[in-house]
Amino acid sequence: QVQLVESGGGLVQAGGSLRLSCVASGSIRSPSTMTWFRQTPGKQRDLVASIASTGDTNYAESVKDRFTISGDNAKNTVYLQMNSLKPEDTAVYYCHRNQFPFTSPDRYWGQGTQVTVSS
Repeated sequence: QVQLVESGGGLVQAGGSLRLSCVASGSIRSPSTMTWFRQTPGKQRDLVASIASTGDTNYAESVKDRFTISGDNAKNTVYLQMNSLKPEDTAVYYCHRNQFPFTSPDRYWGQGTQVTVSS
């Protein structure tokens, strides 16, 4: 089992910044991909950004040039730096880990952290 603990959410004004962190612990395996998703009430959970253990990253179009995902493999931690925040970024942000051998039991979710951007 792997445990994911997110932190860093909160309330911020439009144009502000927040940094989310997600720490993984437990039965950590490599290689892996860490992904941030977000979800608003009544909507599906959408991918925000992902980073592979190789360092390859992927972003949703809506956050490109504003959000940066990074990772510290030694600390099993992934970060999401969110700049120029907009009210539409308001959501619960979830950390997800997919790791070797990448079967269904190897996917894990954090509990989520609320991000609220006021206009």
